[in-house]
Amino acid sequence: MRVFAFAMYLLPFIASGIGLGAVYALASVGLVILYRASGTLNFAFGAFGGVAAFLAWQLAQDGVPAPLGWIVGVAVSTGLAYGYGRVFAPRLAHRDRVVRAVATLGLALFLFGGMALYWGIGVARRLVLPTDLNFVVLFGVRLSYTRLIALGLSLAMAGGIGLFLSRTRIGLGMRALASDRHISAAIGVRVVQIDSLAWLVNGMFAGIAGILLANINRLDAGTLTFLVIPAIAAAIMARLSSLPGAFIGGMVAGMIEALLIATSPEIANLRSAGPYVAALIFLMIVGVGQGVGARE
Repeated sequence: MRVFAFAMYLLPFIASGIGLGAVYALASVGLVILYRASGTLNFAFGAFGGVAAFLAWQLAQDGVPAPLGWIVGVAVSTGLAYGYGRVFAPRLAHRDRVVRAVATLGLALFLFGGMALYWGIGVARRLVLPTDLNFVVLFGVRLSYTRLIALGLSLAMAGGIGLFLSRTRIGLGMRALASDRHISAAIGVRVVQIDSLAWLVNGMFAGIAGILLANINRLDAGTLTFLVIPAIAAAIMARLSSLPGAFIGGMVAGMIEALLIATSPEIANLRSAGPYVAALIFLMIVGVGQGVGARE
């Protein structure tokens, strides 16, 4: 009886974790796409999303129609990622994975500094979306249409990109790069173009995830920049190779954070570490496999 009562107590927290998990799933899929194509773990993912969210908010403040602001925000984050992938990433392509990852961390800090300088930090803001006003009730929790749209969008984009990778020549090229960059180049795969496209897709995913997180959580440069932390944990659960695994890992990460809120205040304050603990336990059980460590 107590177990049943405890399970019923947790249900509202699980329901509230749907929206956050959907954002983490979207981010995790974006990270895995890029890693599979280029072997780069993009620490600037959250910063790209932060730029998109702040631009969308600023344009709304200036009287620009909200949908146009969202499009501009996602377009800018996509352009930033594509520009990096076209200009800087090729010059680092033959460096160690750690070097490539640290380079994106430097980019993340640069963008974070720019956002903090222009928009400030610690200011209470939230990106309001029209779908916030409508909701459904699940386990006693009001779930806005925004959270449900986030879940549906994550599923659709993850499924769409999975079909793209499996059914198109570009997807075949990405999968070839994931196996061996040198052999792929030798057989005629356009490595730089494929890499750049992977960065473009990564930036698009980042922009959408950033706008959704700015609505579900808050519009803050630090919060958005460090969106990448739980997303990386979710991608690790997928061993940086499986798109369905990345989606599931993101949902699990969101649920873990939501469930930890139901514990003591001390543990709830450490909820952001929950996804990494889960990823560590997962890797200890199933092993790292070839997805994480195979690329140089």
